[in-house]
Amino acid sequence: MEGLRELFQGFARNFSMLDSTCCARCCGEDLSLIQSHILFEVRRQELPSMQEVAGALGVDVTTFSRQIKLLVEKGLVQTTPDPNDGRVKLLSLTPAGQQIERQIDDFMQRSIRRILDQLSPFEQSSVLSSLALLNKAVRDADIWSCR
Repeated sequence: MEGLRELFQGFARNFSMLDSTCCARCCGEDLSLIQSHILFEVRRQELPSMQEVAGALGVDVTTFSRQIKLLVEKGLVQTTPDPNDGRVKLLSLTPAGQQIERQIDDFMQRSIRRILDQLSPFEQSSVLSSLALLNKAVRDADIWSCR
């Protein structure tokens, strides 16, 4: 399949709405790409542990804990000990973190909608179904295990 890699890399580049300046554009915050992903996962998972979010993002816990420290210092995330295991820290968004995550989400939803509006309803349905299938195939293929 000639051009397959170019197709995937082109899509990734064209879709990279969450770049180094997007958060400044959509919510006025100086956040990195990984920090915006952390806010999303913390909201999505509802009181996850640091290990759960790091795992969902595919980031080692050491690197992840540095990012959490920065988000705590910015007042966007708070950590609390797990009542069942004091060694585990649970994550939640502060009110400021919820507001920022909501602004990023609104920006992303509007951007995705503008993209999909370029397609017919049938094409939209096909693309969304195909993306769901592709995401499942990527998870199931375990391509990063170096086998």
